[in-house]
Amino acid sequence: MSRLSLGGAMAAPVAAAARVGIGGPVGSGKTALVERLIPALLARGIDIAVITNDLVTAEDAERIRRSGLIDPARVSAVEAGACPHTVIREDPTLNIEAADELERRFPGVELILLESGGDNLASTFSRDLTDFWMFVIDVAGGDDIPRKRGPGVIRADLLVINKVDLAPHVGVDLERMHQEALKVRDQRPVHLTNCRRGEGIDGIVDRLEREVLFRS
Repeated sequence: MSRLSLGGAMAAPVAAAARVGIGGPVGSGKTALVERLIPALLARGIDIAVITNDLVTAEDAERIRRSGLIDPARVSAVEAGACPHTVIREDPTLNIEAADELERRFPGVELILLESGGDNLASTFSRDLTDFWMFVIDVAGGDDIPRKRGPGVIRADLLVINKVDLAPHVGVDLERMHQEALKVRDQRPVHLTNCRRGEGIDGIVDRLEREVLFRS
């Protein structure tokens, strides 16, 4: 994106990797989304790396490393040690350093996915950290989530409504939830996904290619 780094004393400037944040409440499906995005992005020839955030563990990072979807060396873990807001919004230094280190080790990386630790509807990403961020909610959390107008729902570049397959089982009117989400976001993008089956993933990758990597 806008950041540039020098690959060496005589090398031409190298564009830094785009950084895409993924936030949302606990259990909304952030890690499942990352696991679906990895092969979809790689299939389009996009060079990627991943950073996960947890409170005091590296559990999500280890899950992705063991998945076989990506070189484990391309997955870094940040331990927030406190409220997940802290390291993605108030002081994102740890995540910035982790992303910088991945770029140093893999100079061809084009896009870094940064998964936040699970948090509430107030979770947002610092623009010092990410170029684009998405917020993940799920239908099992209730169809009133959009109406609560949390900052994550309102401000994210992309809102993802996940686990759409559960809607009839939890009494959620999915179409109404979708329309209310669009309304509170002033028609800014909302994508519906079922990460368990990979439904809706291609649409997210299309948007990342177009709006983050600027590929037509």
